[in-house]
Amino acid sequence: MWPISDGTPGVFVTGTGTGVGKTVVAAVIAHSLAAAGKRVAVFKPAVTGLEDGGEPDHELLRRAAESEQSGERIAPYRYGPPMSPHLAAELAGEEIDPGRLLAVAEAAAADADALVCEGVGGLLVPLAADYLVCNLAVDLGLPLVIAASPALGTINHTLLTIESARSAGLEVGMVILTPWPDDPSPIEESNRETIARLGEVEVEALTRLDLSSPSSWPRLALPPERPAPSRRD
Repeated sequence: MWPISDGTPGVFVTGTGTGVGKTVVAAVIAHSLAAAGKRVAVFKPAVTGLEDGGEPDHELLRRAAESEQSGERIAPYRYGPPMSPHLAAELAGEEIDPGRLLAVAEAAAADADALVCEGVGGLLVPLAADYLVCNLAVDLGLPLVIAASPALGTINHTLLTIESARSAGLEVGMVILTPWPDDPSPIEESNRETIARLGEVEVEALTRLDLSSPSSWPRLALPPERPAPSRRD
């Protein structure tokens, strides 16, 4: 197995936890690339909570990327209950196969100019009993974008995520705080500056968006491309 970035540039969007805007950040990056004329593929290893209604994460990603991928080719595992994917899979009588995840991601990248991957929850969420989101990010070999809240408590959560990522050998491209208020408080401004300084990372801000109108979204760029790594057997 070799990093997908060896052939197709891309990014892996993770978060400091659940509900911090990962899907929105991934969608905006995908739409930005598509608007620049790139053929964009999107990938999410598993989607849960389909029974809650609303637009599923993988459908928002597909719409943002202007992709014609099927649901199976974006999110190979999809479950109704809102829970950790390893438990949702267990309750469905199956187990998430890391090999299948990597094969689907590689197939998506093969037909695209850029690949935007979105994780599930945070880096240490299990996809299978002994395979975490962090393991998938390492296997894909893509730089991380970390979605985080701008609110009180985010410094600890975000710096822990950065430390965990770097300890695993992952490159942290940037942190995106969302939803960033129109009139940020001194706490939010300080959070942004402190994360950038202590985490030694670029920190961007993304305001609340109208998800029904991608044309109104701001543009987000991928982290700077690195030299392609050598393939590994």
